[in-house]
Amino acid sequence: MNKSELIEVIASKADISKAAASRSLEALIGAVRTSLKKGDSVTITGFGTFTATKRAARTGRNPRTGAAIKIKAAKVPKFRPGKGLRDAL
Repeated sequence: MNKSELIEVIASKADISKAAASRSLEALIGAVRTSLKKGDSVTITGFGTFTATKRAARTGRNPRTGAAIKIKAAKVPKFRPGKGLRDAL
């Protein structure tokens, strides 16, 4: 399922227009992004938790040449599914 298909499902389930569903989805994504940038986590009960974690700097390999390269430290988003989502699968 891609973003436009998700918007169609939201619009039909919530009985709203596709434009309103699109704005709602964008608002949710924006709120999660803003919270993660601040270092907060976002928990949606029954669905899961979004967090931002720090990944340490490390040495990797260039797959083409095999030469060692340095990979900088980075903040990366993580998602941990909640019990409700795990049980549904």
